[in-house]
Amino acid sequence: MLEFLRGRDVLVAGWGVSGRSLIEPLQDIGARPVVTDSGEKALTEAAELGLGTATSADLLKPDALQRFALVITSPGWRPDSPVLVSAVAEGIPVWGDVEFAWWVDQARIYGPVRKWLVVTGTNGKTTTTQMTHSILRAAGIPSVACGNIGLPILDALRRTPGPQILAVELSSFQLHWAPSVRPEAGVVLNVAEDHLDWHGGLDAYAAAKARALTGRVGVVGLDDAVAAALARKSKARRTVGFRIGVPADGELGVVDGKLLDRAFTKAAILAEVGDISPQGPAGVADALAAAALTRSIDVAPQFVKEGLQEHKVGPHRAAFVRELSGVEFIDDSKATNPHAARSSILAHPSVIWVAGGQLKGASVEDLIEECRDHLVAAVLFGQDAPAIAAALTRHAPDVPVVELNSGDDARMGDPFTEIEPEAVMARAVRVAAGFAHRGDTVLLAPAAASLDMFADYTHRGRSFVAAVQALDEKDIGRTE
Repeated sequence: MLEFLRGRDVLVAGWGVSGRSLIEPLQDIGARPVVTDSGEKALTEAAELGLGTATSADLLKPDALQRFALVITSPGWRPDSPVLVSAVAEGIPVWGDVEFAWWVDQARIYGPVRKWLVVTGTNGKTTTTQMTHSILRAAGIPSVACGNIGLPILDALRRTPGPQILAVELSSFQLHWAPSVRPEAGVVLNVAEDHLDWHGGLDAYAAAKARALTGRVGVVGLDDAVAAALARKSKARRTVGFRIGVPADGELGVVDGKLLDRAFTKAAILAEVGDISPQGPAGVADALAAAALTRSIDVAPQFVKEGLQEHKVGPHRAAFVRELSGVEFIDDSKATNPHAARSSILAHPSVIWVAGGQLKGASVEDLIEECRDHLVAAVLFGQDAPAIAAALTRHAPDVPVVELNSGDDARMGDPFTEIEPEAVMARAVRVAAGFAHRGDTVLLAPAAASLDMFADYTHRGRSFVAAVQALDEKDIGRTE
């Protein structure tokens, strides 16, 4: 399958985590990796490892790409990137790192072929992948959580002893570049506006997600209209659904506070809703998805229950930070789009919403219209704070809004000189606490990406947690 690469140059586009994971497997099959990246530091690092390097300018010269048997792109490279466009035009195959990992696995380079359980969706991917892995561990099945969750698939394949099953989180970017992947089972949790600037529209974004539904079993979230519609287009040999409600035949759902499987057996109780972490509808939906994936490979109900009981939510995913004077502070920095923020807000009756960042082309109109009765106040920061504020004015005019931009502080008029991200977050938390009273929740659910101000969503979450821990009881209910 990969013999055509032996003795040939392969262009690795992007020197990130996924790019680095490609090097040893390429060398193991006899290929010669050549690295390209927009960063000079990245190229220097690759060269210091003895690898060939090339700049985009070099690669766009006439016939420069003809030396390559294959281009393997990192998921962040858009399809309209000049180097990738030129490669396609010259008839050179372009794969993603996940596509390459699939063929490495199929070729048995690192042992027997594994079963892939693929998780995708706009929100809940990481939690569902972790739940799936927890269930597999409870069943005693050698497995690993990998992919977009942090561990590259190729690194997982090279582990000794190797896993039998991969719980694979895949983003829409990764799926776009991985047309050959045929998982043992794959789930599309939900599909909402996100990364539209990369894909060019919701239809293309949904089509990328649907590539998870191409294997033996496809699973879709029936409470999400777009994901449910993908069931009709599923290429899986069998497609089942899950819902937070009473399941029909061929579905998983919830009855009397219990997760019930009516897809892979006549009726089997899998777990108690109260045992699920995180609590709330989003957590239950993720648990049902993980249960569907593992039940599709005959994991017994008792191990589904045990695995879900053992799973605990990771940091920055609707994580409780502290309670102060009857006010709860929740860190959901992972809510990087409006769909995720919606679930987070609706889980609490009265919310002081801390939000902002890069919307990536997504709209917050529907989010605010649906959640306005839950909002006590909103404190906004970052690049698209004005867009969120404008939507609040249109759909929730009675909700107080404070924008913390580089030119405004909490009084919305005096010069604001604290431009460090941690200082902005500390100010946002103090202002939010000032709106709060006993029974309220101060919720970081940004509805936006973090890279305009922070290194990533974890940096943003840590900043929020530090700011919350610095509060005193006198800060509660003390508007300035």
